[in-house]
Amino acid sequence: MKYLSILVLVLFITSCCGTKKTIETQPKSTKDVAIVTETPKNIEISESKNDTDKTTEMVEVVNNNGNTIVEVESYENAKEALENLNAETQNDSVSKKLTFYQNTSKPEGYLHDLFDDLLQKHVSDEGKVDYKGFKNSYNDLVGYIKVLTLLYPELNEFSKEEKLAYWINAYNALTIDLIIRNYPLESIKDIKDPWDQRLWKFGNKWQNLNDIEHSILRNMDEPRIHFAIVCASESCPKLQNKAFTASNLEEQLTNATQEFISDTSKNELSKDRIKLSKIFKWFAKDFKQNGSLIDFLNQYSEVTISNNAKKSFKDYSWDLND
Repeated sequence: MKYLSILVLVLFITSCCGTKKTIETQPKSTKDVAIVTETPKNIEISESKNDTDKTTEMVEVVNNNGNTIVEVESYENAKEALENLNAETQNDSVSKKLTFYQNTSKPEGYLHDLFDDLLQKHVSDEGKVDYKGFKNSYNDLVGYIKVLTLLYPELNEFSKEEKLAYWINAYNALTIDLIIRNYPLESIKDIKDPWDQRLWKFGNKWQNLNDIEHSILRNMDEPRIHFAIVCASESCPKLQNKAFTASNLEEQLTNATQEFISDTSKNELSKDRIKLSKIFKWFAKDFKQNGSLIDFLNQYSEVTISNNAKKSFKDYSWDLND
């Protein structure tokens, strides 16, 4: 809805000690996520002439798998629901993380802050991923994915840049989620049909990674997405340790592309001979939208490559990028 502001409150409750009760409606866990949507009081929003445009408050209590356990009408009711669902403890450690998304003409701002925090905690500057750390922060990841699914109905109002940032971050977050669901493992290929598993519901559709990459992102006429989305493998582009945002997208995509092309473990470039990542073979047509593959490479390479350069491809490692 136009002029709708969504405040997403992710509440993590950790049971520190005490006795536990078994709740049949949810798996045993020490953490749960409450997602709250309401209009922030400190943000000015244009008044709507239509009563149907007014924001109503809704609270969902969600378990570790992202499944809604109960919906209530206020944050206080959410806390009460969590207390009823969780074990009674003598000491509860409560930490709160606030982020909000303001959907006016430019949906931007804090939408991807939660994912940004996770990436900075668990991904090195070299793109090495601490999946054990992500596993320990799994509720945060589930909370972020839940935020994305809540915002999915608003996508038609997003700009192209906002949609690209949304789906790039979604692909990377869902890939991490897939790895965590099957961790420990040595390769994403240890998982049966990893790119075809429909584990995440956006609107009325259960999405898989193949759909997001091939049916959504590749149809947005932006070949540099291939250096932003990461398949959790050594020969993939490195996972950036900052979330993509619409306001920084051009710079982020350019940097990711330059970084990948100049990485000698991925590509070996000289004027007359190039040995490339197989990404350039698998998605060759995506890089020929405005000229040849060499033309594309020369936009981002420090080496000027001859149009007659001999071309070959490097072996691709599917070892986990940890």
